[in-house]
Amino acid sequence: MSSQILVPESAPFTPEQRAWLNDFFAKNDLGGASPAADSGPVIPVTILWGSQTGNAEGCAKKLVKAMKAGNFDPQVIDMGQYDKAQLAKEQNLLIITSTYGDGEPPDNAADLHEYIMGDSVPSLAGVNFSVFALGDTEYPDYCQCGIEFDTRLEKFGAKRIFKRIDCDVDYHEEFKEWKTGVMDGLGGSGAAVVEEATQEEIPYGKKRPFPSPILNSFDLNKAGSLRETFHIELGLEGSGLEYETGDALGVLSHNPEGAVDEILKNLPFNVKDDVPLPGGGEAPLREALITSYDIRNLNKTLVQKWQSRSGSPFLRAMVEGAVKEDFEEFCWGRELIDLITEHPADFADGEEFVGILKKLQPRLYSIASSPNAHPGEVHLTVAIVRYNSHDRNRGGVCSTFLSDRVEENVPGVFVHNNKAFRLPSDLSKDVIMVGPGTGVAPFRAFLEERKATEASGRNWLFFGNPHAATDFIYEEEITQMQKEGVLNNLSLAFSRDQAEKVYVQDLMLESGKEFWDWLDGGGHFYVCGDASRMAKDVDKALHTIAMEHGGLSEEDAIAYFKELKKEKRYARDVY
Repeated sequence: MSSQILVPESAPFTPEQRAWLNDFFAKNDLGGASPAADSGPVIPVTILWGSQTGNAEGCAKKLVKAMKAGNFDPQVIDMGQYDKAQLAKEQNLLIITSTYGDGEPPDNAADLHEYIMGDSVPSLAGVNFSVFALGDTEYPDYCQCGIEFDTRLEKFGAKRIFKRIDCDVDYHEEFKEWKTGVMDGLGGSGAAVVEEATQEEIPYGKKRPFPSPILNSFDLNKAGSLRETFHIELGLEGSGLEYETGDALGVLSHNPEGAVDEILKNLPFNVKDDVPLPGGGEAPLREALITSYDIRNLNKTLVQKWQSRSGSPFLRAMVEGAVKEDFEEFCWGRELIDLITEHPADFADGEEFVGILKKLQPRLYSIASSPNAHPGEVHLTVAIVRYNSHDRNRGGVCSTFLSDRVEENVPGVFVHNNKAFRLPSDLSKDVIMVGPGTGVAPFRAFLEERKATEASGRNWLFFGNPHAATDFIYEEEITQMQKEGVLNNLSLAFSRDQAEKVYVQDLMLESGKEFWDWLDGGGHFYVCGDASRMAKDVDKALHTIAMEHGGLSEEDAIAYFKELKKEKRYARDVY
């Protein structure tokens, strides 16, 4: 009988499970034939991840765990920390990256992405590679960053070991396929069986959201405002969930019952039957549409699937034309009910109907509280979305759920870690925060945390909204932080209180010299909010300040802020 340890420490078992397996293999004289036992030469693998909110980083860590249980030697590296000179020297390269905004790379992937898209890349003929691309089909440039990495690596001679997989926000099954594919393609042994080790009870998290009671909820805007911004306090007692400032909270909502009933009324089949649920099991169609399927967002993929079952000449012409802008224009402001009523389609039954729908996804909100200031609670700052388009009143699914319908159904929540958006561990460092509108949420948490930890570094907040009288959300708390000396500088941009609109980036430029002194003196800079316009305008203002007050050339300013991102001193939570 073999006396060796048959299940290695790297295998993802509990100590009790490992001991039982070792005893089982020894008693049955299996001579080390553990499902996690190594075989063959060790295979080096470099895994690079590009992540804006943490999903790609999480996938990279799961892949490392699986590979370490086999005969691989995986090295996982943040793209922002990767030495580009190593690229041509890699043997086996795996890219895991998300895409955000208008097809843009994540912040930490921007430098490497710019390099791979340029002409100075040497031959990569000796490199084996594969790409796992995360994205969201709601956006027209779906998985664009991953697609570009994939095509450019091939262009420079790298050999694809497994196909690129593009996945939507619900990516777990696709990730399993890709992980198995690359491990097989590399010729190594993995631990597919080991990974499925089960727990007696799944802890609360994304796979098992915690039913969180709402402790308090109120509109932060004052009477007369055109906006609704709710402050929502949720309880975490008994959940085991923990978070840090900078993290986000995932919230699972339900669709409005009235909207679902209108859909059912217009469907051409028996709507009383049960249908499959995205996560397994079955439920009546009405319940499934309320709790589990996305009935709001239209995208190119859904329209294409719908057209194949519809006799609509309009949809057929649009699909055959395949013009990106046509799809964008059609989908904007429309929902599933518009397809059903304007372009009827034939479905055999409810199962076929839900088969073309996406799973109702959780909404991520930047957490607006410090766990040290509010133990057992988590706070959110939620803009309630309501609008009228194509002669229908509509609303954001999750925001109106939290404001209008939450009494009927307790929200399910989970913590989404965002390690790329953290306060400096050195409490003496200065912090500059730019968060207009609901972008102020994580900075309320930052200020509470800085107060709780008695951080000696200075704090500067840039906040903006339309009107001071009605839209200065958290005014009392912010001004109190000023009085207490926690908030050293406060720059307010109320855009519509004067003839010429003023935004946060304008105030940055106005205070450019002091701003540069804080930043170049070792300060950390954070921005939260709209990615498409505000964050870009803020970034442009940063470069202008560096050139005007730091004496940098345009090229040096670009290099300066690239280095700040690498040092984790320039962080963005943008959407």
